[in-house]
Amino acid sequence: MTTVNTNAAAITDAKTQAASTKLSADYDMFLKLLTAQMQNQDPLDPMDTAQYTQQLVQYSQVEQSIEQTSTLKTMLATMGTQNLTQASSLIGRAVETDSATAGLATGSPAQWVWDAPRNAATITATIRDDKGKVVDTRDVKAGAASGTFEWDGKTSAGKELAGGNYTVSLDGVDASGNKVAVTPHAVGKVSDVQLEGNNVLVTINGMQISSGRLVRIG
Repeated sequence: MTTVNTNAAAITDAKTQAASTKLSADYDMFLKLLTAQMQNQDPLDPMDTAQYTQQLVQYSQVEQSIEQTSTLKTMLATMGTQNLTQASSLIGRAVETDSATAGLATGSPAQWVWDAPRNAATITATIRDDKGKVVDTRDVKAGAASGTFEWDGKTSAGKELAGGNYTVSLDGVDASGNKVAVTPHAVGKVSDVQLEGNNVLVTINGMQISSGRLVRIG
């Protein structure tokens, strides 16, 4: 399902409409006053029109500014819709993000791929919840410079945790006992895309993330 958050656009449209309405009312009043003064002026001592001319120019500039704002709003809305349409092709596709945080859903484990600059003999995964609390630690299959890891939400003690967003950190050690930097990236299938403002968000296993943070599309 693709959804569009129109709140921001609606607020901008309302503000633009309100400004335009007020400008129109003020402009009409100004013209009425100007017309009345011109009709009642002393022919032998005509009024100085310089001030009124300047005010007319100012009204014209403000009106142009409001029209430009309205045009820009329309362009941004069109671009957002185009971005959303393009992003909808991601639904059902396997993707990789640049984030170590992955979504855990009922019947669907949190998944990551990882890579290292060299082979790691052992890797330990530390899993934290969205509050930063350590909820589990696991041994990861190692022996190479890249691999995969998934977590079904059950801790080593047998406790089953609720779905949500979980972050993993991986600590690798090579055969000589030296530390190896291991970088995890969350992976999964896109189930939904949503437009918020001008930002396209994709949902992967219940977790929303900006489409700009996708680094690979399967």
